[in-house]
Amino acid sequence: MNPTGLPWAGLALAVAGAVAFSGKAIVAKLLYRHGVDAVTVLFFRMLFALPFFLAMAWWASRGKAPLTSQDRRMVLLLGVTGYYLASFLDFLGLQYISASLERLILYLNPTLVLAISVVMFGQRVGARQLAAIGVSYTGVLLVFGHEVGSQGPHAVLGTLLVFGSAVSYAVYLAYSGAVVQRLGSLRLVGLASTVACALCIGQFFVLRSVDVALAVPSPVIWLSVLNATACTVAPVLMVMMAIERIGPTLAAQTGMVGPMSTLLMGVAILGEPFTPWIAAGTLLVLAGIWLLAKYR
Repeated sequence: MNPTGLPWAGLALAVAGAVAFSGKAIVAKLLYRHGVDAVTVLFFRMLFALPFFLAMAWWASRGKAPLTSQDRRMVLLLGVTGYYLASFLDFLGLQYISASLERLILYLNPTLVLAISVVMFGQRVGARQLAAIGVSYTGVLLVFGHEVGSQGPHAVLGTLLVFGSAVSYAVYLAYSGAVVQRLGSLRLVGLASTVACALCIGQFFVLRSVDVALAVPSPVIWLSVLNATACTVAPVLMVMMAIERIGPTLAAQTGMVGPMSTLLMGVAILGEPFTPWIAAGTLLVLAGIWLLAKYR
């Protein structure tokens, strides 16, 4: 028995999953330095991740009842919103903004899920929740203002694309609860991610050609393998294992190390600037999300 009573294994898995998933933006930025675009980056990421998601779906489906027609429709919807569209808009946006700002925008997901719940399900919002949301968005606006000043109007486009990604993923989170209860989290992630992989791969062959895939520099292949495994499949498994050990609430709160890890990796690996504006914005976003979780 752990003498401190703290579930260290679960906490370690949650932290590792958050850091690994945050590395996605860093790897994408490195890939862009080799002259590839978002369509190509997403193609290779999903191509190398597909075998893992197929195996995940098969493993979790053993001995389970077949999907109903409603389940198939929901898996398709969640695959499109949560893994295809959210990923595509995110990678498009990363061409124009820093990894730090991208991560802060994506961490607004709880506020967007709450907004969807208010509009679609009639959930009520209290004054404390509104204040927490205000704190988070103030943090993003601080960093956004800094990037607009340094990068110009392209930062506006990148921010809108990544915010669209956050909205798309929030739709997935808002509607996935009932499906998770029926299918289980591992089965749902495996099936929905397989749908997204098929869409991303098909999109590449519609918009690009095989010659483009064959002509990419070798670092693109190795970075894409890293992106697919360490930054896509591994975080999914680590976060699920963490939830089993410490529950979804504590796992989500531990995942707040994500923006800080992205900030540090952006500075150390990409050479992105670290300014007081970025530091203040990051702290405000984290504080707002923490308060939102506290007062929900």
